[in-house]
Amino acid sequence: MNSTLTRLLCRFLAVALIVLPYQAAQAGIIGTDQAAAAAGAQADRSTVASYLARAQTVSEMQTLGVDAQAAQDRVAAMTDAEVATIAGKINEQPAGGVLLLLLVVLLIVLIVR
Repeated sequence: MNSTLTRLLCRFLAVALIVLPYQAAQAGIIGTDQAAAAAGAQADRSTVASYLARAQTVSEMQTLGVDAQAAQDRVAAMTDAEVATIAGKINEQPAGGVLLLLLVVLLIVLIVR
C-alpha cells in the first residue's frame, strides 16, 4: 500500500511539473535617483494639495468661479513635471504673497481643462 501511494504521488508530481506553468521571479535594483524622484513627486503633489486646501485659496477660487474640487482633480491629472513647476512657485512665494501664485495655479488649471 505504501509503495502504491508513493508511485501515485510521484506520477502526480511529474505530471504537475510538466503541465503547470513554471514562472521564475525576477527582481531588479532601482537607482537612488529613481527612488528620490518618486518621493519628490509625491512631496510636490502634497505641497500643491495643501495649498489648494487652504481657506484663502478656496475663497479666491470661489470668487473667480472655480470649484475647489475640480481644481484638485485637475492637479491630480497633471504630470509630475507640471506639479513640480507649481510646487516650485509655491515654495518661492513669500509668506503673504500668494495671490499671484493663486492666479498662476488657476491659469494652469484652466489651460489644462
